[in-house]
Amino acid sequence: MDENSPIFAIATAAELAGLHPQTLRQYDRLGLVSPTRTAGKSRRYSMRDVVQLREIAKLSAEGVSLEGIGRILALENEVASLSSRVRELEHALANEMLKSPGRRVFAAGSQGDVVPLKSGTRAQRRTELVVWRPFQR
Repeated sequence: MDENSPIFAIATAAELAGLHPQTLRQYDRLGLVSPTRTAGKSRRYSMRDVVQLREIAKLSAEGVSLEGIGRILALENEVASLSSRVRELEHALANEMLKSPGRRVFAAGSQGDVVPLKSGTRAQRRTELVVWRPFQR
């Protein structure tokens, strides 16, 4: 069972978060915390939802508006999602590095893209002339 498993009924989640069940319903309507629904349409909250409810209560007590809280939660969720994606990519890169030991060689492609080269091969030479004008106004 992980933190995203929907296991708590609304009364239990409200008690764990220190809020009234009606407050949880309001937050659901506003989209601040969206619990999963059972086949009978009752709400089921995960431990992550309860943590978010506590965060909402804390921010609200500090005077942050519900709209501001919604924006904060959206940004926190985006950061969590991006962090998860970075971990996935780091894992994939580590696996790729294990599959092909040794040094990897790269060159710049004609469109500025990165092109992998086999070890021991040289990049194709180009004869185009590029004029660099760093102070042109």
